[in-house]
Amino acid sequence: MRDKVVIVTGASSGIGKALVYELARQKAKIAIASRNIEELLRIEEDLKKQGTDILPVRTDVTKEIACKELIEQTYAHFGRIDVLINNAGISMRALLQDLDTMVLHKVMDVNFWGTVYCTKYALPYLLQTKGSVAGIISIAGFIGLPGRTGYAASKFAVRGFLNTVRIENRKKGLHVLVAAPGFTASNIRKTALDADGRQQGESPRNESEMMSAERCASLIVKGIRKRKREIIMTFVEGKLAVFLSKWMPALVDYLSYKHMAKEPDSPFK
Repeated sequence: MRDKVVIVTGASSGIGKALVYELARQKAKIAIASRNIEELLRIEEDLKKQGTDILPVRTDVTKEIACKELIEQTYAHFGRIDVLINNAGISMRALLQDLDTMVLHKVMDVNFWGTVYCTKYALPYLLQTKGSVAGIISIAGFIGLPGRTGYAASKFAVRGFLNTVRIENRKKGLHVLVAAPGFTASNIRKTALDADGRQQGESPRNESEMMSAERCASLIVKGIRKRKREIIMTFVEGKLAVFLSKWMPALVDYLSYKHMAKEPDSPFK
């Protein structure tokens, strides 16, 4: 990744922040995007001390013009774009029957439309460099997770969108990666929206037992370097679950329901 120009959305925390530090370790040049400009500036200050060429850009990926400006500022600063990592994301936790549909719109705006906007405007530059576009989805992009209707729908949508972008550009040298972490220790569960659109606060899951954001970031960057088309992380909650969903879908439905119902304050039992 040395001297490759990489854009990371959702870069201020969790997997996004871990991706930035992993890319810096591998000597990439990085544009970091998030609504939290204060944290982006702290990351910039830290990594500039290590010699990283880094550009912080305050970006709300739900706004098409903001995504366009992110891409244009990155190109103006570095003169090329080699990799776009669509990482910005938000989750939710509530039963559909209790849910304000505004929550579904908000989750889709961040997870799906943010990916669409950034990919759309980065595509001409990525085709010039025969570069890579990556989307960070989830096991929820393969298997419906109860209590996460909006989240699962957005991740299924991102997977379908990026798989189609790959096929459209198969003769143009574009690499497209869809990366699906299992449960990963990050702040996404703390910022997940409840039925009324408020952040739920404390994570309902034991974060210490999950894959670290740093390990997840390392696997994603490796997948980009090797130009893989898909990565499914973790075995039981990832690869095995996706495999079984193709051959024993009713069993996976049962196990998914049972597993998610064990969460403290689960909206269903």
